[in-house]
Amino acid sequence: MLSRFGTNFRTFLWALALALAVWLAAVTAADPDEVRPYPSVVKVQIVGQDPGLIISGNTPQEVQVTLRAPRSVWEQLTAKPESVRAILDLSGLSAGQHKLDFQIQVSARPARIVTVSPAGVTLTLEPLITRTLPVELSLAGQPATGYQAGDTSLEPKEVVIAGPQSLVERVKRLRVLVNLDGIRETFDQSLNIQALDQNNLPVTGLTIHPETAQVKVPVSQQGGFRDMAVKVIVRGQVASGYRLDNISVFPPVVTVYSSDPAIVNALPGVVETQPLDLQDVNDNMTTRLLLNLPPGISVVGEQTVLIQAGVSPIESSLTLSGEKVEVIGLPAGMTAQISPATVDVILSGPLPLLDTLTRQDIKVTIDVTALDAGTYQLAPKVEVLISNVRVESLLPGTVEVVLVLSPTPTPKP
Repeated sequence: MLSRFGTNFRTFLWALALALAVWLAAVTAADPDEVRPYPSVVKVQIVGQDPGLIISGNTPQEVQVTLRAPRSVWEQLTAKPESVRAILDLSGLSAGQHKLDFQIQVSARPARIVTVSPAGVTLTLEPLITRTLPVELSLAGQPATGYQAGDTSLEPKEVVIAGPQSLVERVKRLRVLVNLDGIRETFDQSLNIQALDQNNLPVTGLTIHPETAQVKVPVSQQGGFRDMAVKVIVRGQVASGYRLDNISVFPPVVTVYSSDPAIVNALPGVVETQPLDLQDVNDNMTTRLLLNLPPGISVVGEQTVLIQAGVSPIESSLTLSGEKVEVIGLPAGMTAQISPATVDVILSGPLPLLDTLTRQDIKVTIDVTALDAGTYQLAPKVEVLISNVRVESLLPGTVEVVLVLSPTPTPKP
């Protein structure tokens, strides 16, 4: 009896194993496993960090995870962008260097982690410390000639820096850099505060509160100096058919000086140049001119100013009436009749060029190459032999062209 029970039990186990194998094979065939990278970015979440410690250096912000999962599970994972999470647990860690692995959490099952790149990280935890340091104001450059800087003001005069102990201890001073080079008015701006080490190199990775300081540097003009606008004096007229587009002067403002401030203060608001002669000029012009200054007054720096005058031709239009239309490409044994035989051409361009234009400079043609006998409406082509002259319109825009075969002459006996 026991022997028969043992035999039957073994048979039952074999049958159960066979049924499970068949069931697994059927399930696998219907929902096969797939190995592929998770398509969404897996961002690293840091948990358990002691608030008195801070991570020194850079740690990976995201990882690439490759999973093995059935196709149906993959559909669930891709439907939710945050189905896979990467956890970096710092619980219970003290100051120092630590080597940790990322903990990967997958919301859908079954799924198996194949690879994680990078698999872990080596990081350093440092005490988070703060320091209060004074802010130094550093001035660079000089105001424009004839100007001077007054007493500066800076607010706040002290700020708090915070960060890893090693970085905070590297900071030797805090600086605000102000460039006064060439300024002519009071400087009043909010500038960033820089943390510098003993070699005056910037120290980054710190928190500075506040990050900026308000700097004010009064700038005033010295006695005997005065800024004056430059006025260009023009003489003569540009060539006929041309126009004066613009006149520019550089510098537009000059600084003048006199040992007697009263003479400077009595000057009008502008200083004039020597005359710019534009008589019969027909092109752009660049030159330097002296300034007309009263006795006892001198210019600070360059004694001349640069003058640029823009001169361009006047644009106009011209109509040429009765221009004959010429036929080109006429096959042998064929004649052409054009109606109308002439057209009006409207041209535009620089007036000096239009004044010299002749009918020999215009060619109006009709191309009948490869056309058979018949009646056609064709648009003439206008060729202008002078550059910078444009065809604006053609009247009429099309002409009628009748192509006929020439009669064959009858041979005489």
